[in-house]
Amino acid sequence: MKLIEHGQPAKILIVDDEPQIIRVLRTALSTQGYNVRIAANGIEGADIARDWLPDLVITDVSMPEMNGVELCRELRANSRVPIIVLSVRNNERMKIEALDAGADDYVTKPFSIQELQARVRAQLRRNLTDTSEDRTVFDLGDFHIDLPQHRVAVRGQDIHLTPKQFDLLVCFAQHAGQVLTHRALLQAVWGTNADQPEYLRVSIGQLRKKIETSDEPSYILTEPWVGYRFRPTGSDDQ
Repeated sequence: MKLIEHGQPAKILIVDDEPQIIRVLRTALSTQGYNVRIAANGIEGADIARDWLPDLVITDVSMPEMNGVELCRELRANSRVPIIVLSVRNNERMKIEALDAGADDYVTKPFSIQELQARVRAQLRRNLTDTSEDRTVFDLGDFHIDLPQHRVAVRGQDIHLTPKQFDLLVCFAQHAGQVLTHRALLQAVWGTNADQPEYLRVSIGQLRKKIETSDEPSYILTEPWVGYRFRPTGSDDQ
């Protein structure tokens, strides 16, 4: 049984209007020991989330009444519950909008249930750890990041970073394992200059040269057309 706290099963809310997807997810997650509830659209999902307080929300992006993007915005107005969005492969625009609206991760349809279960476990683990932006020291995998000292060590070796590279790495550390869109990273690090995507591309390239061990990135992974994902162990721990 998957426990979240106080010995209780983790509560997962599934929001989708496709009966077949609902049946598959309900069966797969219930047999893993999770407490599962279902909503057929975003409005119903928001109502259930408000009263039930789930530990994780899995939502489709394309739904009637209230779609997944609108649901993400609704949930983020007063909750930090982890959100995984489900998106068909050719719906990149709505997937990106959902991530910008507050979703933490996405799974592309068709997907393997094993991959989804792994992402569920990863999000629940992160929700139990202190990922607050108020933290001043991060010890994540191969990384030690000390904000007050402006110090970064990777695999025990100190790395010199420019201020923007440091801010970018800190942003990644605060959201380790999550997909961060280009827009979200630009706004977090460059603020008013968030309309200059070349800043991000160049800084990612420079940061990779300083922290990666080979030409094939293992820490900062590219999510095509969407953004980046930071994996502090340099291997797939999900």
